Amino acid sequence: MQAIVNGEVRTVSEAGTIENGTVLFEDGKIVAVGADADVDVPDDAEVIDAGGKPVTPGLVEAHSHAGMGEWGEPEDGDVNELTDPVTPHVNALDGFHPRDEELQHAYQGGVTTVSARMGSANVVGGIICSMKTYGDLADEMLIQEDGMKAAMGENPKRVHGDQNGREPTTRPGIAATLRQALMDAEGYVSRREKAEEEGDPFDRDLGLENLARVVEGDLPLRVHAHRADDIATVFRIADEFGISDLSIEHATEGHVLADEFVKRDVPAIVGPSLYSGAKYELSNITFETAGILHEAGVKVAIQTDAPVLPQEHLDVCVGLAIREGLPEEVALETVTRNPAEILGIESRVGTLEEGTDADVVVWDGEPFEITSDAEHVFVDGQHAYDSERDDRDPRDEYAW
Repeated sequence: MQAIVNGEVRTVSEAGTIENGTVLFEDGKIVAVGADADVDVPDDAEVIDAGGKPVTPGLVEAHSHAGMGEWGEPEDGDVNELTDPVTPHVNALDGFHPRDEELQHAYQGGVTTVSARMGSANVVGGIICSMKTYGDLADEMLIQEDGMKAAMGENPKRVHGDQNGREPTTRPGIAATLRQALMDAEGYVSRREKAEEEGDPFDRDLGLENLARVVEGDLPLRVHAHRADDIATVFRIADEFGISDLSIEHATEGHVLADEFVKRDVPAIVGPSLYSGAKYELSNITFETAGILHEAGVKVAIQTDAPVLPQEHLDVCVGLAIREGLPEEVALETVTRNPAEILGIESRVGTLEEGTDADVVVWDGEPFEITSDAEHVFVDGQHAYDSERDDRDPRDEYAW
């Protein structure tokens, strides 16, 4: 059993912040959270005295390529299957590399969960997975499959139209490609149901099986969209196909359509905002977006899009959003509870409550100040990082 005591415990739950608080955990799960005087810590427990410092849930990144992009490599790694603009048959879990150095950077920076996904080269990119950042085996780091990746805008145009001379070459071509993929999935579901009713054999198709989960409402559609017109196109297509489980990722001009997000109850995963206008659709990029969307009533998560920005700088991105208008009192939610709820994993991560995973961070200062660092990081109860010891991966004396 392990305990963090004498901390300013920010539970990000109805319990709020507990001064002089204790987080007690065992076998990878939190068993008690409360004031020091109210939590009975066994004599044989491993105890860390937080010394009054902030204690938070492990940070959750709702849009990342950590574990997928091969940190330090100039190529895309296993992020994009570039052979076709529609690749719903691929699954990020099969490309997730637990020894990717970006993951070490993540947990040392307090980021304990990432939604690892395929890239945005394809209109339909494949299955996305929520993963822990510390572990030896991808299957054990998996929390769940949390969505189907799709992408609008300049990336699919550039990769397929310009690079390979095939559709889509335009935004209308991207929209048509996405519609056709969803129509194919609807037709597949109808044929499958008819075959089941009549007891006939049925030839299964992996990609259409995965897309069927989207049109049937069992798997969220998570769409890369920067410009306001691309976001509007996503909303239009979602309405046409009755898709309500949806998130807009990046949302660079999301603030322009804040009322539409609210009307549809669609969350926005904002960022990376610490980024130059590397392409035209980023021309209106601003750290004000998160604050504007929050004030309008949109559920907001903040992302780095690692390795576009280093995964360990997720907290820095939140700090810059605070500077540009995101209320400080809700900032922690944008990288803990909100992304966990968006990903559908809130029973596991994003808060410090009895029964949740023991993903806990002790900070040496205010988490979103540039001078602050993670001091202790626990992932599933494992003491993954201690700033006072050698910062190599403790699983392997020859690591990294």
